[in-house]
Amino acid sequence: MAVVTLQPGKDKPVRRRHPWIFSGAIRSASPDASPGEVVDVLDSEGEWLARGYYNPRSQIVVRLLTWDRGEPVDRAFWSRRLAASAGARAGLGVGGPTTAYREVYAESDGLPGLVVDRYGDWLTVQFLTLGVEMRRDLLLELLVEVFEPHGVVERSDADGRRHEGLALRSGLAWGEAPPQDFEILEHGHRFPVDLLGGQKTGYYLDQRENRRIVSKYGAGRRVLNAFSYTGSFGIYALAGGAAHVTNVDASFEALAGAEAAMRLNGFDPDGQGEAIAGDVFQVLRSFRDEGRRFDLVILDPPKFARSKAEVAGAARGYKDINLLGLGLLAPGGMLATFSCSGVVTPDLFQKIVFGASVDAGRDAQIISKLGQGPDHPILLSFPEAEYLKGLLCRVA
Repeated sequence: MAVVTLQPGKDKPVRRRHPWIFSGAIRSASPDASPGEVVDVLDSEGEWLARGYYNPRSQIVVRLLTWDRGEPVDRAFWSRRLAASAGARAGLGVGGPTTAYREVYAESDGLPGLVVDRYGDWLTVQFLTLGVEMRRDLLLELLVEVFEPHGVVERSDADGRRHEGLALRSGLAWGEAPPQDFEILEHGHRFPVDLLGGQKTGYYLDQRENRRIVSKYGAGRRVLNAFSYTGSFGIYALAGGAAHVTNVDASFEALAGAEAAMRLNGFDPDGQGEAIAGDVFQVLRSFRDEGRRFDLVILDPPKFARSKAEVAGAARGYKDINLLGLGLLAPGGMLATFSCSGVVTPDLFQKIVFGASVDAGRDAQIISKLGQGPDHPILLSFPEAEYLKGLLCRVA
């Protein structure tokens, strides 16, 4: 097998089972090390450390798969890992009234670059790295064997593929296409989902438990759901007894989906809600200028930072939107605020929200710290798996 040899002193993360090896840690690669193929990783003294797949075109040159020298990366390897990932979700209480959840979470499940979500009898899959891209046909075959879906939709349209030297791709990969009126259940609530054209893999599964937690504070409240997408937080709030929900999003199409979800769940989009399309920052400024007030403000913006170079700009954006949200809260109101930017740490995010509260002249108590659901586990040796963080605050 081809080998990659590390620089002196660069073996510690590998020994601690971190699955990434960056270009600066590598001293040499054998001439037969081909992009996408599996290589053995050696320390500077020639001691075997681990095995993973290789891509010299990426900043992450090796993504590690096994620390067991006797474990070949063959068909049985991928089948075992997929079955283990499926089995780990079996006891999470995500069945019954919930039909959509993540089945495979890349490095956290020992399958770097592979993301698989279940939506009822369909799967969506993302092949995000060259290593899994080169095994696409095998992995599709094994996904069908392990999960027995009606169909598999590919959503390999994430920007991260470009860093691997891969083009974007999406469409039906196997089996039946999902029906036009496809729905999922989440804690008993009904949501229409577009697996072929929706954002991410069709829906924001990572916020499932947070929607349930925040809904407990919705009773009798006027709710602002900013960056609402198809309005899931709003549905939960109404189910929790909210008096009225205002969904704000840049997408007319997403807001139409929010209205459809309200009707599916027995709510009146005219009497119990309103939908406003536009730049969320500008819309919230107009609310401020009009003197509008809400009792529960939910801020769930898209990713503001994709790299460390963008953190400073993202921090300004998060502070601005939280300052606006805090200014719209009635005394005693609740703020549920989130960041899905992995490079923005939980500590930094809390400092940003604190700064916004100082500038707004509002005292805020953290009632709960929120994160991604149990189907998005965080491997202790891979803290990068933690990207979603949130604060639920009571604001005086």
